[in-house]
Amino acid sequence: MSEIKQEVIFDFPNSKPNTKKEYRIQRAIEILPAIITWLFLFFSIYFSVKFPVGVAIFIIIFDLYWMVKVFYITVFMLFGYRRIKIWEKIDWLEKCKNLAETKRKNVLKNYRDIYHLVIIPIYKEGLEILEPAIDSIVASDYPKDRMIVVFAFEERAGAEALERAKIIEEKYSDKFFAHLTTIHPEGIEGEAKVKGANTSWAAEEARIFLDEKNIKYENVIVSTFDCDTCVHKKYFSCLSYQFMINSKRLQFSYQPLPLYNNNIWQTNSVVRVIMTSSSFWQIMQSVRYNKMVTFSSHSMSFKTLVDVNYWPRDMISDDSIIFWKCYVLYHGDYFVQPIYLTISLDAVLAESYFKTLVNQYKQQRRWAWGIENIPIIYRAFLKDKKISLSRKISRGWEELAGRISWGLIPIIIAFLGWFPLIFGGEQFNQTVLALNLPRVLGYLMTFAMVGLLISMYMSLLLLPPPPYKMNILKRSVMVFQWILAPIVAIPLGALPMIDAQTRMLFGKYMEFWVTKKVRK
Repeated sequence: MSEIKQEVIFDFPNSKPNTKKEYRIQRAIEILPAIITWLFLFFSIYFSVKFPVGVAIFIIIFDLYWMVKVFYITVFMLFGYRRIKIWEKIDWLEKCKNLAETKRKNVLKNYRDIYHLVIIPIYKEGLEILEPAIDSIVASDYPKDRMIVVFAFEERAGAEALERAKIIEEKYSDKFFAHLTTIHPEGIEGEAKVKGANTSWAAEEARIFLDEKNIKYENVIVSTFDCDTCVHKKYFSCLSYQFMINSKRLQFSYQPLPLYNNNIWQTNSVVRVIMTSSSFWQIMQSVRYNKMVTFSSHSMSFKTLVDVNYWPRDMISDDSIIFWKCYVLYHGDYFVQPIYLTISLDAVLAESYFKTLVNQYKQQRRWAWGIENIPIIYRAFLKDKKISLSRKISRGWEELAGRISWGLIPIIIAFLGWFPLIFGGEQFNQTVLALNLPRVLGYLMTFAMVGLLISMYMSLLLLPPPPYKMNILKRSVMVFQWILAPIVAIPLGALPMIDAQTRMLFGKYMEFWVTKKVRK
């Protein structure tokens, strides 16, 4: 196959505008997050000088709001964790088999009609990363004669990658109904060096294979996994069941819950706090599934994937923009179904402590680069007249507000309460409000620490067993590391987002940064 078919299936904006009018709209929306963020930071200081009383009242109200928000997040997180424990005990394959006897309408009754297509994009990762991930698929309880696995390599990775491809092909050639090894060519016009280009190439190769085997796209669930993704043994059975009973199965993506447990005992405390917090956020979001967007490894109907012409080939945030492509395809009637089973991925780990922190920052900035979705989503909403105005406003605001709050909330909590005291002058500092402001904020933040304590407890429940014997002192680090949470929230939370926003403001577009996988 010389190239992927490029015909337009439906009207979704390109990442690069085609006309001057589209370009002006694109740039106006691109600069919006950074403008809001930097204006807020500037006026926080300005109003602390001119109107310190107003700023003090604002921060008290905000901290009250945040206290309620922490309670809200914590409750949802506990609900999500409880569902994980319940779903882990269910025999999903047996439930799939029992559908043969159901009288429910719009249900697929024969689970053996369902094929799983798993695409694993691979760059320069070694066999110590790849084999455990593939072995987890082999160990799953879904029939392997209904699984097709695609090992998607990059030509630009060089000869060593091709050697690994041969080793993997020899080892796993007889484990599945079929396995495909694809080599994504370098230098295709219109593509960037991003994961979406590789997975799209692999998906088109798989489409040709399905056509040769006369397998209907509607009966194929495609999962795109990072190369370090180790799946729960019941994932594919559970995914099949959820797909089969869903009357709108083509209008859903299916999202497992990511835990960064593959090397969690080997990496450092700072990274553990950051990555575990990310997992908690996904668990919390799963309870608010009507607001979810696909993240990292996820699954969907292959028919829908073909209809939207695969993942973008020139964007970094392919795992989330694919949701928005589907959302526009179905004019707002597209959702994410959480799968309350976990997948395990690698936490950031490098050869040295400092390099690990640098790589963690770069990974957070790459995730923050999801702001590139905002102008594409808004332009799509402007074109599509069939999406209701209320959905456009709701989903558009959630996307923008989420990116802005990511960068601002840690700074507001850590510093804004001190601004009136620092910049408000002697007259304000002698007021009753100024004297009591630190005490009031201290009480509010102390109450909010309850959420941190619950996070600490949950992190211990989700930990895998240590790979080797550890003394009590080293195990205790897993508890006391959460003291670092408020400290790292700004340098490894807020700053990567503000960095990404500012780059977008000045048109300094990022390239895809591949997180190096290291195992010790």
